[in-house]
Amino acid sequence: MLQLQVLRDESAKIIDGLAKRYFKDAAEIVSKVLEKDKAKRALQTQIQEEETKLNGESKRVGDLMKAGKQDEATSLRNQIAQSKETAKDNNEKLKALDKELTDLLYKIPNVPAAIVPAGKTPEENKVEYEHGTIPTLHEGALPHWELIKKYDIIDFDLGIKIAGAGFPVYKGKGAKLQRALINFFLSDADKAGYIEMQPPIVVNEASGYGTGQLPDKEGQMYFINEDGLYLIPTAEVPITNLYRDVMVNEADLPIKNAGYTPCFRREAGSWGAHVRGLNRLHQFDKVEIVQITKAENSYQTLEEMSLHVQDLLEKLELPYRKLLLCGGDMGFNSAMTYDFEVFSAAQQRWLEVSSVSNFETFQANRLKLRYKNKEGKTQLLHTLNGSALALPRIVAAILENNQTPEGIKIPKVLVPFTGFEWIM
Repeated sequence: MLQLQVLRDESAKIIDGLAKRYFKDAAEIVSKVLEKDKAKRALQTQIQEEETKLNGESKRVGDLMKAGKQDEATSLRNQIAQSKETAKDNNEKLKALDKELTDLLYKIPNVPAAIVPAGKTPEENKVEYEHGTIPTLHEGALPHWELIKKYDIIDFDLGIKIAGAGFPVYKGKGAKLQRALINFFLSDADKAGYIEMQPPIVVNEASGYGTGQLPDKEGQMYFINEDGLYLIPTAEVPITNLYRDVMVNEADLPIKNAGYTPCFRREAGSWGAHVRGLNRLHQFDKVEIVQITKAENSYQTLEEMSLHVQDLLEKLELPYRKLLLCGGDMGFNSAMTYDFEVFSAAQQRWLEVSSVSNFETFQANRLKLRYKNKEGKTQLLHTLNGSALALPRIVAAILENNQTPEGIKIPKVLVPFTGFEWIM
């Protein structure tokens, strides 16, 4: 959520920045925010003045009683009672105004960083870096949804039987490959100084609002109605919410956490060949990295986190490219995002496997996540997160790119974790 003071001071700059996202309602919503804010502050001033007047009049009642002027005291008491009813009504109006203002603020996405290119579609993203050689497959090579049947390592039909489409069952070496990837990703995060967390995989409404999944993405999350809980779409949500309403000690910065969780996404409206097999699931595994840092360090941190992802992909020997997302293709909360895509040789296309984002103060403002600087001034922190990595499309690329007539060769870095070199 954007800071109200920044909206007051830099409204024109924010509207111009949101143009990169092609957010057509920016001027209208910002204008409404400023209008509601002005009304709220005027009402707050009125309430404060009325409270001061009431305190003075209450004291005067006592003075009148002491002076034996009971009729005047009674009349003043009646006036005070009426003023208190008015004050009660004004406080209710203030609550309503505050909610209207907050609801409007929730509708405004983050302002893209200066470096972010304008654009509406993925085709307008900027390729920053490309690494690796796209493999040439043998004749008769198969896409991963055929390979998993051939080697009996992932079963979608069993998943449909027990849960529904998009909930695969991993079997034998398929399950071991999953576990190996999770352990490899966590091991590398540990070496990079991330403290491992194992958070809940459900969150309450406050947590959803804290990291910006609510009210923007409630339709994409599974909701447990009886308990008011949401299945998490990513470990970013519970891990970042560990620091909700926290005043962080400056000496503890930067905070670096990593965590493995299953992730749940309804993916409503997704269909077609591009989502076949592992390309899009309702439940999948992911290792997430999260950092919380001071404003002046956050963009250096973003580069550090993106290099961590690049290192993982290079160790897995997967051809990949790094994209700087344009304004219209970024997530609602992000100020700047790098996407990483690996090349699927059997599908002959790029598959997104990671997003690494800097949210600046957007989440921290909702979370009330702050620290006091050396001058004793309270400052909002910057939050960042990245997939390191999401498993389904990584598994798809490993299976497809490493297939041979004899079987599927496991990347060398994973062999100590899998205990086998081939799926045959």
